[in-house]
Amino acid sequence: MRSHYCAELNELNIGEEVELVGWVNSHRDHGGVIFIDLRDRSGLIQIVADPADSVEAHKIAEIVKDEYVIKTKGRVRLRGEGLENPKLKTGKIEVVADSLEIENTCEVLPFQIGDKNVNEELKLKYRYLDLRDPDNLETFVLRSKVTKAVRDYFDSVGFIDVETPILTKSTPEGARDYLVPSRVHPGKFYALPQSPQLFKQILMVAGFDKYYQIAKCFRDEDLRADRQPEFTQVDVEMSFVTQEDVIKTIEGMTKEAFAVAGIDVNLPIERITYHEAMEKYGSDKPDLRYDLAMIDVIDEFVDSNNEIFSNIAKDKIKNRFKALKIPGGDNFYSRKKLKELENFVRKFGAAGLAYIQIKEDGLKGPILKFLSEKSLEKLISKLNPQLGDIIFFGAGYKKTVLDYMGRLRAKIAKEMNLYNEKDFKFVWVTDFPMFEKDEKGNPTPLHHPFTMPNMQTWDEKNFENIKSVAYDLVLNGYEIGGGSIRIHKEEIQKKVFKLLGINEIEAREKFGFLLDALKFGAPPHGGFALGLDRVIMLMRHTDNIRDVIAFPKTQKAQCLLTEAPNEVETAQLKELHIRIHKPKND
Repeated sequence: MRSHYCAELNELNIGEEVELVGWVNSHRDHGGVIFIDLRDRSGLIQIVADPADSVEAHKIAEIVKDEYVIKTKGRVRLRGEGLENPKLKTGKIEVVADSLEIENTCEVLPFQIGDKNVNEELKLKYRYLDLRDPDNLETFVLRSKVTKAVRDYFDSVGFIDVETPILTKSTPEGARDYLVPSRVHPGKFYALPQSPQLFKQILMVAGFDKYYQIAKCFRDEDLRADRQPEFTQVDVEMSFVTQEDVIKTIEGMTKEAFAVAGIDVNLPIERITYHEAMEKYGSDKPDLRYDLAMIDVIDEFVDSNNEIFSNIAKDKIKNRFKALKIPGGDNFYSRKKLKELENFVRKFGAAGLAYIQIKEDGLKGPILKFLSEKSLEKLISKLNPQLGDIIFFGAGYKKTVLDYMGRLRAKIAKEMNLYNEKDFKFVWVTDFPMFEKDEKGNPTPLHHPFTMPNMQTWDEKNFENIKSVAYDLVLNGYEIGGGSIRIHKEEIQKKVFKLLGINEIEAREKFGFLLDALKFGAPPHGGFALGLDRVIMLMRHTDNIRDVIAFPKTQKAQCLLTEAPNEVETAQLKELHIRIHKPKND
């Protein structure tokens, strides 16, 4: 039906008869001669309908409209002198139509193709029209190429691509499961997998040695701009490996994948520990395109004449006193903007936001009156501020201070344009805590309960001090993937379950098939999962993950195109032994 894609043609095709198909991107009538910009997935080419060449083709061209689907046959020729379009790949040539045929018409569009100011809900309802935007097409061409590069890489280093089940058992992995009722087992449910975690570990027990999968995963959790209820991850597991082996393998994959987008990943990727990331940047996914490291100044406030400050400074384990020096910040932030920053950190638990301004006539700031002369000298010596700088201070409970000061750091960097949006800065974050406290003060796994603890740090009484053999890959402030060495010995897995309060009966009920597998010669193994959607989002310089998923859900987990989720017939519910009880407010 077609001899070429539109943008494949060039000066070498001059004089050839070609057959093209596509959509009318635009059409123009210039005194009897009609010009049509024909579009397919490769790009645009100009079609000329001249009654001097073909009366029939010209008649058809008179009635075509934007987004009509047409087919044309014609001859390639050079455009006239001064009529070239340097913005088009095919801007030096055009096709003179000998025949023109309308394959399909198009109704009035709800929005213009490529309009960036259209309401997102409208675009998602008519997603097929939104996807006609060449910019969106480019996203999915890139995604396809990245996926191929990942597959090629793993194939080249001896990995096996294995599909794991979509209908599986509900197991606690940190988020709510999507449940699927069973028709043949009344009252029982399958769960859609949050990850292939247990299956890939079992594949290692089976001796597959190196596994990977481009896996669909599902999590019923509140959505954000970088989160969807169903998402795709590059899932990896390897046997007889250390953390170093996994990291080296993933770095190789990352280099190949980002090369597709023209991005060079310098290896080895920098590493920092979880402790360093939190203390210096207030986040376990720090954006290192800019510095702005927080500095510990708790010692300088021990002798403060402010009782609140001095009491905070006396407990270095539970509390933190952090300084954030912003070069040129005093010249940038007006009094009004400083108030806005204070209101910002208050939303995350700060009692206020103290600061010192470095001005020509000396240091200014309300916090100065609470410092002794000696402590102030130590503080200035440690921070070494310059004229025009401003220093912000956060004080209080460790977790709260690190959180809001880390958020402040990111906000200031964005407002002051302290980094290039198109830069890519990778970092490994290692040595994560194995556990954290839940709302009741009990241990809960920071990653998942199959992560190998660093047994040299095992301390059940102080479980927050137990380290794990886990590692995250961070890019520009986003966690793009994470992994760990897994527990491969039953006795260690039982110790972890015991600390988590999972008794033997509950452990067998939830994870019995994995525990059984660990008894049958399970090798040491570890793995990683890369968030493919998030990676493409960053490659395309967008902050909305919906832009890089062909048919995404809204923040309410709805598909506006298909109107899912939707109600089903009573007969279907009866087959599944389900009765609906809607909340009263519905």
